[in-house]
Amino acid sequence: MNNPDTNKPRTIDLVNQSLARRYARERRFRRLGLAAITAGLLFVSFLFISIFAKGYTAFWQTEIQLRITFDEQMIDPSGERDPEVLGFADYNILVKTALMERFPDVRKRGDRRDLFGLVSTGASLQLREIVMADPAVIGTTQTLWLTADDDIDMLVKGHIDRERDESERRVNDKVIAWVDALEADGALGSSFNINFFSHGDSRDPEQAGIAGAVMGSFYTLIVTLLLSFPIGVASAVYLEEFAPKNKWTDIIEVNINNLAAVPSIVFGLLGLAVFINFFELPRSAPIVGGLVLTLMTLPTIIIASRAALKSVPPSIREAALGVGASKMQATTHHVVPLALPGMLTGTIIGMAQALGESAPLLMIGMVAFIVDIPQGAFDPSTVLPVQIYLWADSPERAFVERTSAAILVLLAFLLTMNLLAVILRKKFERRW
Repeated sequence: MNNPDTNKPRTIDLVNQSLARRYARERRFRRLGLAAITAGLLFVSFLFISIFAKGYTAFWQTEIQLRITFDEQMIDPSGERDPEVLGFADYNILVKTALMERFPDVRKRGDRRDLFGLVSTGASLQLREIVMADPAVIGTTQTLWLTADDDIDMLVKGHIDRERDESERRVNDKVIAWVDALEADGALGSSFNINFFSHGDSRDPEQAGIAGAVMGSFYTLIVTLLLSFPIGVASAVYLEEFAPKNKWTDIIEVNINNLAAVPSIVFGLLGLAVFINFFELPRSAPIVGGLVLTLMTLPTIIIASRAALKSVPPSIREAALGVGASKMQATTHHVVPLALPGMLTGTIIGMAQALGESAPLLMIGMVAFIVDIPQGAFDPSTVLPVQIYLWADSPERAFVERTSAAILVLLAFLLTMNLLAVILRKKFERRW
């Protein structure tokens, strides 16, 4: 007689089948995870490569070599070398004279206008700086490299297609012929674009720089750091070490966690209503931007600082209290120093977040066109993300190049700050 149990599968076979299915699901999950990571890296790489390809040429500026005659009758007819007279002289006529001497066949008014457009309008400022620094050049002839116009810069860098119809490009055939003649004579070159790092904003792309935005970001972050770090750390220490555990502290903790998720533009509206309209602080100033970003970064710093305090073992507190230290002494002499690396890491991450913000600063007027480089926290200024926003809205092709270059600079700052946070954590972190 057959035993019915012999037709049933063995338990070990069922287990092996289950394990096989489980391992197959695990392999599929790993492949999906690897595919997701690969896709993310590809997208990020494509973004960075695209930005770099558009922006790296902004670090080089096309220049034109001309023989400039510093005519004394044009600059200082009286010969007294009065700095005020030298400062208000018409240096633009010197550039035009040099161009006419370089291309003497140009006679028509329209052609002359195109010829004068080869050189940037800021070239006259270059000559003014030379004369103001050394008045002895007056009456001499100097061979100088002057900044080219942005259209010429784009043509030389290949951003303007020569093969397109003349009516569809910003430079005509005559201008291209002049540029080719300059290049053939060795009078066309390029150099590191120092103006991009030393000048403020400008309507002319070849003269526009990020110095004003960088200094505005610097003053804004200094104000943010000086306010948010002590307030955030003190709040975290009180909530974690001294505050009684009741419904009020629970409400405070919930609100801190909620504030970390509030859209940044809400803080901009708060800054506009309170700091500008009520306290009447100067509009478009780093002091207001720092106050707004302080409110925005405080939740991040408080949460990170509390996590750092929680990571300190209770035995540290108990040992300090056991040898007679007060609660305040145990906290300030032992707990806070051990938690400080984590607090600094959270602060740097919060500062990096503040550096990349633009929405709250747009609300308080830091979107204004600021030419001068700010000298303090109360001077009108803009910040680097807002400068990128302004340039991205400009129609000139050269501003596209400078927008991407400014993004590269901003990314470099952000990566540096995050790298600093990682280094500090690795250097000072203690594992218990």
